[in-house]
Amino acid sequence: MYTGKSYKLLEFIIWTRKSIYLLVLMSIIPTVLYEFFELKWLGISWTVVALLGTATAFIVGFKNTQTYNRTLEGQQVWTQILSTSRSWGIMSRDFLANPETTKLLIYRHIAWLTALRYEMRSYRVWETSRKKHNTEYQQYYYIIPENEISLKDELSKFLSPAELEKILKAKNKATQVMALQSKTLKELYDNQEIVVLQFVDFQRTIKDFFTQQSRSEQLKDSPYPRQYAIINTLLVQLFCLLLPFGLLKEFDKLNESVSGIMHGNMVWFVIPFSVIISWMYTSLGQVGESTENPFEGNANDIPISRICKIIEIDLREILGENNLPEFLQPRHDIIL
Repeated sequence: MYTGKSYKLLEFIIWTRKSIYLLVLMSIIPTVLYEFFELKWLGISWTVVALLGTATAFIVGFKNTQTYNRTLEGQQVWTQILSTSRSWGIMSRDFLANPETTKLLIYRHIAWLTALRYEMRSYRVWETSRKKHNTEYQQYYYIIPENEISLKDELSKFLSPAELEKILKAKNKATQVMALQSKTLKELYDNQEIVVLQFVDFQRTIKDFFTQQSRSEQLKDSPYPRQYAIINTLLVQLFCLLLPFGLLKEFDKLNESVSGIMHGNMVWFVIPFSVIISWMYTSLGQVGESTENPFEGNANDIPISRICKIIEIDLREILGENNLPEFLQPRHDIIL
């Protein structure tokens, strides 16, 4: 998540520079052929390009709206996890007379959060975090906490060795951690350490955690529909390809209304204007693409690592601990 006022234009240009190089080349070639080799037939009707540009703008806008909605839903899911986790901590402290049992339930809950966030950071084939422009940006501007320390080392802080071994073997680690919680609560109820209403409250909260976990997993494992993604990509590429051809005759006509050094050279303005307009479309597409998957580890993703650290600190304060971890701090105004 970007926490600054605004991205700098320079870093945005650097992030999209590969597209800019290609757009410059795509603009130079038809302009040179038109001007130097007298291939005047290369100039196509501007109406065709304008219609294509309008259609492309609609589909790009549609995609960006949908990808933003995915990010918004992910933010809502993890905000709910934050809220319910605090309730879990209070219930674990106030419903139980044994401080060790309270600590067990709270530490296991932090382990559940840890397992879930590591799963959310795992790679899917449709994600863009491994594309070169994203990996370069990540290398210089921010860090992904889940890449800095292994899941085993993180879980070992909150689980017993026996539980850790069991969880690491599980396919869905977060689910199995929550299953341990439910089993412990059943034992507490059987031993009459909690009454039926407290047991029901705990189980209702576990159900809510499972609901939010499933929503988060659904966002992770359900990509933006590929049929819309490919249409968006093809239309943007086609528009950028045809745009300089559509501008050739339009700028050539301007030679009739200018004099001096610019007379006869107006067609060369096709290159910068074509690059600027095309860059606007490709940048919108690239922004939408990097927003499709809100947990993969891109700069604008939901800061689930930060949320989990906030929850950990809150819950350990509820336990009365003093040796607490530090809050995660942004690096170049980016925090995950």
